This record gives sequence, structure tokens and C-alpha cells, in this order.
Amino acid sequence: MIPRLLILIGLVLAGCAALFYLVSRVHRFRFSLALARGRRGWSWVISALAVLLPSAAIWLAWGYMNAIICLLHLALFWLLSDALFALLKRLHGKPWRRYYAGLTALLLTAAYLSAGWVQAHHVWQTNYIIHTDKPVGTLRVALLADSHMGTTFHADGFARELDRIAAQKPDLLVIAGDFVDEDTEKEDMLAACRALGQLDMPVYYVFGNHDKGLYDSKCTRGFTGDDLAAELTANGVHVLEDEIVPIGDAFWLIGRQDASEELGLGGGRASMAELTRGLDTARYSIVLDHQPHDYDAEAASGVDLVLSGHTHGGQLIPLVQLIRWFHLHGDDAVYGQERRGDTDFLVTSGISDWAILFKTGCRSEYVIIEIQGT
Repeated sequence: MIPRLLILIGLVLAGCAALFYLVSRVHRFRFSLALARGRRGWSWVISALAVLLPSAAIWLAWGYMNAIICLLHLALFWLLSDALFALLKRLHGKPWRRYYAGLTALLLTAAYLSAGWVQAHHVWQTNYIIHTDKPVGTLRVALLADSHMGTTFHADGFARELDRIAAQKPDLLVIAGDFVDEDTEKEDMLAACRALGQLDMPVYYVFGNHDKGLYDSKCTRGFTGDDLAAELTANGVHVLEDEIVPIGDAFWLIGRQDASEELGLGGGRASMAELTRGLDTARYSIVLDHQPHDYDAEAASGVDLVLSGHTHGGQLIPLVQLIRWFHLHGDDAVYGQERRGDTDFLVTSGISDWAILFKTGCRSEYVIIEIQGT
């Protein structure tokens, strides 16, 4: 939680700095002085309003976090444009007749964030092949996480993605948490559960840190975590809470309670040592754990594959790089596949989004995993 808080505080402070910088840049346009009829004090007011009003509109439409993200990107591109045009001025030898750096910054920001919007709102398919020496045959697993129903799509959009997943003919679908969040409407939850009930394959689910609505004491979505579990179960979804189920004759699926249960937000969860005690290791074991936070214990337990979500792939450049360089997520992965000892770990960037509606460091996805035994 501390790294997240530090990141949030850093974003807010950077957003304030970006706001002041952008006001000073906008003031260089001639329109502010022209509208103020030559009165410099009023020209600064007009420049401030030119930045604040669009920022307020974004805040109202998409929330304060996305307003900060837009401000930061615009400030960064403006800074780079100023540097570029200062260099070109030296090479050109003459001053520019108009303030082209500002226009360039606006166009670059619009193009870049538009691409980030597409990467967050469109869903790609990502494929992995994982080999094992165990004679277990082949298992085709579809993985999705972090649908946060109602953010980038509602239940009808979710159903369309399920159709795409079903077309890949997986043997089962696993959902690694954050199916809904504190802002999901009850009708959306119910319709999404019904869409899962239409699938012609087994579906397994574990809770994420947002599914029970525990982060908002005034949560008004109209349903609890128990209501969600009951609705999923009524639609044929297997809700796993520190439980192990067999998949055929050669695989185990271990569904963990979320790590947030250990932070006073629930009833706790079993350790990996407790869960796997006495487990038949001749079978291939797959762990479904929303947050990729327990790699050492999971590797030490001898399980074969751990599937997670939660991180949203790091979301943005440079957040992805900062998280990795400074180990803000500990030593566990932010995105992709890695191997520790005899255990493979896989983290998906998620099929949707939550507070931030742009993905510039990754893209939304569902995952198709083919496990191939000897």
C-alpha cells in the first residue's frame, strides 16, 4: 500500500507543477493578451482559465486521476517541444513568427493519449505456450482479470469478449479477480454473470481486492461480495476461496483468497504451505491468485504455474519502468511471464481498466495459455 500511496502523492504534486508550467506556456500565445486588451494581469487570468477549464471538464467526465494524467502528458510534450524548437531556432538563425512549440505539444499529446485510449479500450489476445516434463497431456486455459465491469465496457461488451475467448476453444476459463469494483452497477454485475453462464466450458473465479467493495465505506453499488459469489455460482461459475479442485485426471487448480484479506479487509487466507500440504505432485498444479505478491512462498510450495492480474501491466510509461527499477512492487512481476525454480509465473495486464482510462505502457488483453506435457 505504501508504494501506491507514494505514487499517488507524487502524481498529485507533479500535476500541480504541470498546471503552473502549462499556464506559463499558454500565456505565450497571443490570444490571451489580445482578449485581455493588453492588460497583462488579465492575460494571466485568461491563460489560467484556458488550462483549468478543460482540466475541470476532464475531471468531471473521467475523474481527477485522468485529469492529472492529461496534464502531465501535455506538460511533458510541451517541455520537449520547447526544447526542440529552441534547438531549431539556433540552427535556423531566426526567431519563429508564431509559437509553434505549443501547437506541436497539443497535437503530440492528443495523438499519444488517443493511442493510450485505444490500448485501454480495445482488447487483444495474448498467447503463451508453457512446457512441462510431467506426462499430463495438453490443457488450453483462457485467463482474464480486472474487468472492473462498467469502466471500459459494460456487460454487453464483456459478453462480446467472451465470444472471442470461446472461439479459441479453451478447455476452461479462469478469472483472476476484480471482476467488478466499487462503482459497478448491480444490473451490470447480474448481466455479466449471466454471460458467463452461457459459456460451454467450466469457469473458475477468485476474488480480487475490489470485488467485495471494501475500499469504499459508502459503497452504493447495491450488492456485496457474498451477493456476487452467489450470482456467479447460480450461473455455473466455480468460486474458489482457498480451495483446490481437480481438472481432469492430470491437473489441480488452486484458487486463493486475495492478499487484501490479510490486511484487515477480510477473514485472512491460507498460506501456500497450508494449501498444498499433501498435494499429489504428479499432477500439474495451477494457482489462481489475483495479486502477484507471494512468489517466494508459491515457488517454495512446488506448484507449477501461478496466474495473476491486479497490476494492469504497470499501466503507463514511465510507471512500468519506475516500478521495475525501484522494486515498488517488491521482487514480484508487474507483467508477463517469468520462471523461478520449477514454477512459472504469468501476470496479465487485464481485460479492462479502473481509475486510469489510458494504457501507454501496455494494452488490455485476455490470455490463452497452452500447457504442453511430455
